[in-house]
Amino acid sequence: MTDELLGRHKAVLPDWLALYYADPLEITHGEGRHVWDAAGNKYLDFFGGILTTMTAHALPEVTKAVSEQAGRIIHSSTLYLNRPMVELAERIAQMSGIPDARVFFTTSGTEANDTALLLATTYRQSNQILAMRNSYHGRSFSAVGITGNKGWSPTSLSPLQTLYVHGGVRTRGPYADLSDSDFIAACVADLEDLLGHVRPPAALIAEPIQGVGGFTSPPDGLYAAFREVLQRHGVLWIADEVQTGWGRTGDNFWGWQAHGQNGPPDILTFAKGIGNGMSIGGVVARSEVMNCLDSNSISTFGGTQITMAAGLANLNYLVEHDLQGNARRVGGLLIERLRAITAQIPEVKEVRGRGLMIGVELVKPGTEEANPDAAAAVLEAARREGLLIGKGGGHNTSALRIAPPLSLTVAEAEEGADALERALRSIR
Repeated sequence: MTDELLGRHKAVLPDWLALYYADPLEITHGEGRHVWDAAGNKYLDFFGGILTTMTAHALPEVTKAVSEQAGRIIHSSTLYLNRPMVELAERIAQMSGIPDARVFFTTSGTEANDTALLLATTYRQSNQILAMRNSYHGRSFSAVGITGNKGWSPTSLSPLQTLYVHGGVRTRGPYADLSDSDFIAACVADLEDLLGHVRPPAALIAEPIQGVGGFTSPPDGLYAAFREVLQRHGVLWIADEVQTGWGRTGDNFWGWQAHGQNGPPDILTFAKGIGNGMSIGGVVARSEVMNCLDSNSISTFGGTQITMAAGLANLNYLVEHDLQGNARRVGGLLIERLRAITAQIPEVKEVRGRGLMIGVELVKPGTEEANPDAAAAVLEAARREGLLIGKGGGHNTSALRIAPPLSLTVAEAEEGADALERALRSIR
């Protein structure tokens, strides 16, 4: 059955539409932190549909909200008042930390970042954008144009002029050997120097933890130090929270809060986990930035009633069950467990991350050279062990990405760690 479906997939879908595994997997249903394939095999899900199933598969509260809303009305567009959209916008505006916030809903993180770029360039009357090396912001024309990861950027054509700055990766590049404080100082000096050579850009866009880049991040406080420089030049700060938002990092509800000493970002983008699988993305910005557009605009599918009902139910569950706290506690245990089991595995350079957003960097033993073949082999081996994980990384795809639903239990964390250890040892 899988071969038949794969043949049909190849016949009608693009060649560049990536599939995991030599023998691609059809997931038919899920419950909690587990999913099943078409052959009836059960897997512990440590990737959550690319960090999107944030709370749990088939969460009854979300299922009930979607079902009830579908029985009333599914969609009407933004041309009409929409109570669930207003209610979710009120919650997100209040939780964003941005003063006098306005919220615009989209259908994806790509579209959210595209909107943020539209706002920033219009507000600043500049098409110049600062972005981080090793970054990923989506697959639209403008988002691809600012992505600093060649594996996910198929063209250099862009409506924007993009300049890339240092700082997104702590353990690679010219500043890798510095202390945290010296690393931040060097990156700030680089930013200052760059701004001295160019016309003032519209914005800096940055992921607090780089997702597709392999869950890399700078020391806490880097973007706060950047913000001080940016504010002097009038440059906006866009925090891309598509993967880091909603408490996944455990320590904070938003990733930017680890860099919040000089205030919140001007624009915040979100998506993925808030819908627990439903298509929700969005932008939060202070009102003068959000309202800078001087032409009409609507969203046909952004903020539609059924997705907003799902988002409200999912956010309520997240807060009421303190899943941010669970991500901090269980994620901390999982990180330490993974560091212990990989300490004697020469292919593992480091285990990094925060909360339930964990990266395992693989190298060729005895070197600093990326090892994408090992990452691909571990991905396959983990599947055989009943564990689904992701992969990513800049320069080469050599980082394993671990991001289970935030309701993960301690027992499931131990189970997943044991399966990953067996997978890592099997490739030697």
